[in-house]
Amino acid sequence: MKAFFEGIQWLFENIFFIPQNYLRELELENWFAANIINWIFVIICGAAMVYWIKQLQLHKANNEEYQDTTAHSFFK
Repeated sequence: MKAFFEGIQWLFENIFFIPQNYLRELELENWFAANIINWIFVIICGAAMVYWIKQLQLHKANNEEYQDTTAHSFFK
């Protein structure tokens, strides 16, 4: 049974963590390059937030917004 768990340890340490080890070594050279995935997610989330706010403003300007608090039966 011990060999089974050591095999799982070897698999994760030597195979599955290769990308993380590469990023860990890259961080010592260039912090921005090591965190490029995080920067991409920040840009995507920022763009989505701007789009969402513009859509909310568009619906509010067209009076399509329904803000009745009794819209659901459990609010009555």
